[in-house]
Amino acid sequence: MFMSERYSPKLAVSVVFLFNGALFGAWASRIPSLKQGLHLSASELGMLLLLLALGAILAFPLAGYLSDRLGAARLSKVLALMVCPALVMVGMASNVLYLAAALFLFGALHGALDIAMNSWASEVEKSLGRSTMSFFHAMFSVGAGIGAGLGSLSAWLVLPYREFFIVIVLILLPLLRLCWIPWQFHKTDPQASKGGFQLPRGSLLVIALVALCCAIGEGAMADWSAVFLTDVLNSDHGQAAMGYALFSVAMVATRLMGDGLVNKIGASHTVRFCGGAALLGSLLLLTSQTLYQAYAGLLLLGVGYSIVMPLVYANAANNTQMKAGAGLASVATFGYGGMLLGPPLIGFIAEWIGLRQTFALFVLLALAVVAGAWAFNQEKTLACANQTNG
Repeated sequence: MFMSERYSPKLAVSVVFLFNGALFGAWASRIPSLKQGLHLSASELGMLLLLLALGAILAFPLAGYLSDRLGAARLSKVLALMVCPALVMVGMASNVLYLAAALFLFGALHGALDIAMNSWASEVEKSLGRSTMSFFHAMFSVGAGIGAGLGSLSAWLVLPYREFFIVIVLILLPLLRLCWIPWQFHKTDPQASKGGFQLPRGSLLVIALVALCCAIGEGAMADWSAVFLTDVLNSDHGQAAMGYALFSVAMVATRLMGDGLVNKIGASHTVRFCGGAALLGSLLLLTSQTLYQAYAGLLLLGVGYSIVMPLVYANAANNTQMKAGAGLASVATFGYGGMLLGPPLIGFIAEWIGLRQTFALFVLLALAVVAGAWAFNQEKTLACANQTNG
């Protein structure tokens, strides 16, 4: 029994997702200011983002182990408190070496929180007996939009990013009170984690590659869209931060409507629709000469990247090539790999051929999503059957 519906498990997990998303959006929106403040080149920024990604990847297995040993709910709360000073340390960095260490720590804690909160979300989903994961991920997008919006406002007000990171932490910390609810922790089967990573096969491999393409695009928009608007279109930092905010708003709005769209046109057609939106958005952004054309491209990219990942996980859980757990783990690895390693790759390519030319990569990624949509048809019957039986 819980104290009240106001402090329900669903609300608690939603707050953690929103909290984590807001920190991510706040960080992403002020990257141009940090780049300018420390006089970083594109390759230097790419290397720093690689360190952030490396911190997260190295933290994943430890976070999974601690979730099983201590409980995902408890670990989520602890990590949510720990990641706040890490973000402040990023803002306080006075040189590249200090920034590298701070970003590695921030990436590790943020990545560990991502694993822990998803594990807790899975427990809550099972306790409720209905699907809630898409809603939780929508809350992450809401948080990212809020964080980016506040970052845009702070840039327009010429508030230094150091002070902004402190302010955003002070704003978000009181929300965590809603997460302190009683939650019964059940240890998972110790044999369940000994299988190791398995490479997806058949149509599931195609689905995993679609996940990789979308994850590269989504991660790059978070870390590079604002830089693109400042460096290529010469926008100010407030206008640049608003670009990612628009991307996030489009993503969460479409994600909240995603279930209805899938029920009407099916999973395969939904993936094609998203890939088409991402393709058009990529072309608009690549050829943009004005800020408003770039904004339109970012809005369409938000629509394009919104529903695909939830469908990837749904299909992985109901695939016929692998057991559900192994299937989910395999596509999640592709997804996280693209999200975390894609942005540094953009930095390295941009240093070589230029940032605008590098954004042509997103056109190719969108085409790959459209081409891989057929693989989602095979799993649709199983997913629908599960919904009917539920």
